[in-house]
Amino acid sequence: MEIKSPYFLLLLPLLALAFYFWCSRKKDASFQIPSATLAQGAPKGWKARFYRLPVYLRWIALVLLIVALSGPRKFLDETLVTSEGIDIVLALDVSGSMSAEDFMINGQRKNRLDIIKSVVKEFVDKRVSDRIGVVIFGSRAYTVCPLTNDYNWLKANLSRVRLGVIEDGTAIGSGISSSLLRLKDSKAKSRIIILLTDGSNNAGRIDPMTAAEMARTMGVKVYTIGAGTKGLAPMPVQMFGQTVYQNVQVDLQEEPLQKIAQLTGARYFRATDTEALRQIYQNIDALEKTKIETKGYRQYQELFWILVLAALGLVAVDILLANTLLLKLP
Repeated sequence: MEIKSPYFLLLLPLLALAFYFWCSRKKDASFQIPSATLAQGAPKGWKARFYRLPVYLRWIALVLLIVALSGPRKFLDETLVTSEGIDIVLALDVSGSMSAEDFMINGQRKNRLDIIKSVVKEFVDKRVSDRIGVVIFGSRAYTVCPLTNDYNWLKANLSRVRLGVIEDGTAIGSGISSSLLRLKDSKAKSRIIILLTDGSNNAGRIDPMTAAEMARTMGVKVYTIGAGTKGLAPMPVQMFGQTVYQNVQVDLQEEPLQKIAQLTGARYFRATDTEALRQIYQNIDALEKTKIETKGYRQYQELFWILVLAALGLVAVDILLANTLLLKLP
């Protein structure tokens, strides 16, 4: 049995003290007798023995009510809640090369960033209780959304990401280090970074391998994704007020991304089309599920009502006796 509000029990010593003073106070006799010797040997009836019983019943009822206020309850069962216990930072490349339209969705050509945002939203929708944050990087890195369980807010922030918001360049090391800053105070059992880029590191002051070493030291896995077709990719260019496409050479060095993933105990993936990119996020989703059992809610049987009924029963008996068998005459 447990007590929900034990502070109410502090009233019991005060009640006991009041009962002591009540018992010890001098009572005036109902009848004045000239000499005590006249009353010696007089037979005592049962009414004389139990005349204070109704008052005692009131004291006991007060005790029961105080105990009822403390909230006694009986433990019945406890549920277990299973959560993922993962903190994830999505590090997304927003350099100028992400405007290449070599991905398709619903039969329409889209640039790499739009496709990535769409697939990332699908990935977020599949997570349940994980905290997710978003970092974007070009020549430098910025936090779009800190770690949060509010997926709607996260997706709203992600929707506002546009090409050209950061100076052009690909600072992979900065993207990793900024993501690590989001994870440094994390208490999650598993912490991961999903880094997506379509280019080679050509900006930033932090070397990607140095950042990867920092991640390994912190126990953070860095999954890397190289996005874009191999060889030439169609890039939109404005010419005489119209959009035309020029094929540009994809500058993606896969070996550094492979080393980053390997160093941190993760994997490297190559996404050459929309379906492949979607499958990669599904694979990571399947790989990174760490079940944690935590105590959920407990079930109790409340017992206060039994004490209240008992107290009311004693008061009822008190009233009954005081008005019938133990009725006092004026």
